Amino acid sequence: MEALRTRIAGELERARARTAQLADAVDDTDLVRQHSPIMSPLVWDLAHVGNQEELWLLRDVGGREPVRCDIDELYDAFRHPRRERPALPLLNPTEARGYVATVRDKVFDVLDRVRLDGEPLVDQGFAFGMIAQHEQQHDETMLATHQLRAGEPVLAAPRPPAAQVPVGGEVVVPGGPFTMGTSTEPWALDNERPAHRVHLPAFAIDAAPVTNAQYAEFIDAGGYDDPRWWTEQGWRHRVEAGLVAPMHWQRDGDRWVYTRFGRTSPVAPDEPVVHVCFHEAQAYAAWAGKRLPTEAEWEKAARFDPAAGRSRRYPWGDEDPTEAHANLGQRHLSPAPVGAYPAGASPLGVHQLIGDVWEWLDTDFHGYPGFVAFPYREYSEVFFGSTYKMLRGGSFGTDPVACRGTFRNWDLPIRRQIFSGFRCARDLSADEIG
Repeated sequence: MEALRTRIAGELERARARTAQLADAVDDTDLVRQHSPIMSPLVWDLAHVGNQEELWLLRDVGGREPVRCDIDELYDAFRHPRRERPALPLLNPTEARGYVATVRDKVFDVLDRVRLDGEPLVDQGFAFGMIAQHEQQHDETMLATHQLRAGEPVLAAPRPPAAQVPVGGEVVVPGGPFTMGTSTEPWALDNERPAHRVHLPAFAIDAAPVTNAQYAEFIDAGGYDDPRWWTEQGWRHRVEAGLVAPMHWQRDGDRWVYTRFGRTSPVAPDEPVVHVCFHEAQAYAAWAGKRLPTEAEWEKAARFDPAAGRSRRYPWGDEDPTEAHANLGQRHLSPAPVGAYPAGASPLGVHQLIGDVWEWLDTDFHGYPGFVAFPYREYSEVFFGSTYKMLRGGSFGTDPVACRGTFRNWDLPIRRQIFSGFRCARDLSADEIG
């Protein structure tokens, strides 16, 4: 039990260090400014993670008196759309920092005293793991806000590793059943549960995400000007939004450049394309004579070990990610070139399924058979339906605690500010199936 407490404390501290890094990188004026109407001011995210921590770990798990019950409504994400949050009487930067520090001190006291078994909310430290994941998810949101911020660069990180092996073409995933989801991962969230068997026919999937060079071919071939490649909804959005290239790309003479965290450089041809919406990904796939994978196909490609006949936690096995496996945790501020993480490949030879870019999938968000909302409907269930599309695998801005082979993300199909890319898949012909 002490080892679990130590792990929990470490995850909470690591998340808070990252939150502080993202908040402290800018001055107070930038902290309270709204850098995009689809994003919150950074100071809102800062206080929100503390408020969620207070609600769940202090009041619910710990049974403690409120620190600031007067601000609950301000930091309820369902009460106030992001565009309205700058007008709220939010805690100022000094107050927000003081608030989250006070809450954290009290949470560590709760952690020292509470049992970590028995009730589902605390069993194996679930509530603490949920809050660590919640803060890291907001840290990725804050990183996306930094990408939308105008002004001098304030974030820096070393470049990702270079490609180690050549990767290209397709991988055939054999047909048959596999186990999707989990019933054993202690900090898995409700939408990842329960584990269930899914039968899929054989299919082909790209061995790597679509790169900038490949996507530029689509642009150069007039892909944004030809409605043949777009769904009716996608074409309507392309026209209304004036899409001509991935977000943050600009023409510089005869080449493309992009601006990332305040720095402009030529588009790297061998990196996975990032900042494309679902409609763009779907149009590219159609132009390439393919389609986007379904969520079940992605998870089988990422987790199924045909030799052992079982699903792994990650493509490479059951061990937690290391720097050799995947580009995670904001160690770098861009995707890594294709082929940079051979140690992270799946048994079938599919690369970079974890980290680098979230991958759009052609599946609506829904609960698995036997889904039970826990510990509250607003985490997953209220988003179920055809409004949202699935993303899997995490990005360079995703922390390992919030990224595993079963972790599910979702967003509106028009969103591009997230660190989203994709790979393609296709059905096999009768001759290929044999």
